[in-house]
Amino acid sequence: MQRIGILALQGDFREHARAIARLGAEPVEVRLPDQLADLAGLILPGGESTTMRRLLADYALLEPLRERLAAGLPVLGTCAGAILLAREIAGEGPSPLGGIDIVVSRNAYGRQVDSFEADVEVPALGKPPLHAVFIRAPRIVEIGPGVEPLARLGNGEVVAARQGARLALTFHPELTDDLRLHQYFLRQIVGRDNASGAA
Repeated sequence: MQRIGILALQGDFREHARAIARLGAEPVEVRLPDQLADLAGLILPGGESTTMRRLLADYALLEPLRERLAAGLPVLGTCAGAILLAREIAGEGPSPLGGIDIVVSRNAYGRQVDSFEADVEVPALGKPPLHAVFIRAPRIVEIGPGVEPLARLGNGEVVAARQGARLALTFHPELTDDLRLHQYFLRQIVGRDNASGAA
């Protein structure tokens, strides 16, 4: 059984844990460095990115996480998790983990009242479109040459991007009953990379 770590310092980690368990993998709540051992993959959930950054430092998780990412650990970052995973935060500088070559803008759509839902096309998942929930969502404002756009809004804006074993989403797939993106992460990223040893 795949053991999938979920950063559990703050945010909606419980919703991700339920999704992972429904797909037959074992969710492991990660709060301390030694809990990163023997994981097949890791999820960085949505929440408050500034709070998460502070807690990562407080719990001495930053360097161990960077080391695991450098060693090729597959990672899914959603909303605030995508901010942590990005190369850079627009107007602020380098992101804490820098695992995927994108630049994100925090709270780019506005405040909580400006949160919205939309159907997004995800060609890798086929039909129907994925119903996505955007809550104080970041915006992907720049994509590096090695990054593959996976999902777009109707206006063409990229809301999901993949680079090797890293997957960044600006929305919250764990807040709907559609498990296809979690399944994609487990099968196409965690499963493939573990089998091949690819980073």
